[in-house]
Amino acid sequence: MHIGVLTGGGDCSGLNALLRGLVLNLVERHGLRVSGVRQGFLGLLEDRVEPLSPERVRGQLLEGGSLLGCHNKANPFAYFGAGGADCSERVLACAQRHGLDALVVVGGDGTMSIAERIHRLGVPVLGLPKTIDNDLMHNERSLGFDSAVEVVSQALRRLKTTAASHGRVLLLEAMGRTAGWLALEGGLAGGADLIVLPELGFEEAELLQRCQALLARQGHAVVCVAEGAASVEALRPRLQAGLGEGVELRSLVLGHLQRGGEPTPFDRVLGSRLGVMGAEAVVARRFGQLLSWQGQGCEFRPLADVVGQPRLVPPGHELVRTAQGLGAVLARG
Repeated sequence: MHIGVLTGGGDCSGLNALLRGLVLNLVERHGLRVSGVRQGFLGLLEDRVEPLSPERVRGQLLEGGSLLGCHNKANPFAYFGAGGADCSERVLACAQRHGLDALVVVGGDGTMSIAERIHRLGVPVLGLPKTIDNDLMHNERSLGFDSAVEVVSQALRRLKTTAASHGRVLLLEAMGRTAGWLALEGGLAGGADLIVLPELGFEEAELLQRCQALLARQGHAVVCVAEGAASVEALRPRLQAGLGEGVELRSLVLGHLQRGGEPTPFDRVLGSRLGVMGAEAVVARRFGQLLSWQGQGCEFRPLADVVGQPRLVPPGHELVRTAQGLGAVLARG
């Protein structure tokens, strides 16, 4: 059996640990042939397929990014390189030309949406979960999320000392356009005074009041904002006007710092487990499914049940209640 593997969407920490576990097991344990598809689905559209050997992945456990490269714009069903036309026939032709019997696709909701459609066109697909937003439905923990939480947490811890030293209000923007998991867990781990999530909403008047109360009580405030709740750059001048000229307010957008770098031990282990369990799923021909991570182990979910419905932070989630118990979370109403 000849297996193609690609990493779709944006990069994250832990992808190479996954590729290492997947390739070593498919080739050395099960005797299968593996090819890597460069830059996600773009590699299938532009025929960028190359052999992927155990030697190529063996030393990759600690490396960030993806040795195959990533691309978050190359949708074969609306390809930017062809004016938005449906070029999915190129994907089928590429798979046939290289003799690919199946694809292992690593990614988040957008990647899995494409993978599910490709599977319906006749190319067997197994999905493996990766997204720093942690918003893939029926999947409790996505690869790369823990490493991104550590980046947000460390940034908040560093900002806390500066805020306290200068008596400032500091706004930190974390990724999460739809779901606020990263801001929530990163905010809790980093000791943010306030956390703003897109699922809960917030009133700017309340944010101003809470910042003023924090300034009065401790002399500073650090706020972690999910990008889907508000842009800190847009929020800063309005909040500054309410605080007055006597209070220094600064903002920071972490951006792609949350994606790169060495994976945490958790993501190195999770990537290894997903790679090895993914190899076993390929051998068992569990195609058309996502190998999701739930609780303390893996389970399978049909790709059709996963896509198009992001996993949001429930208002009554235990982590939200934890933040509320600490007086840190803002919610409209």
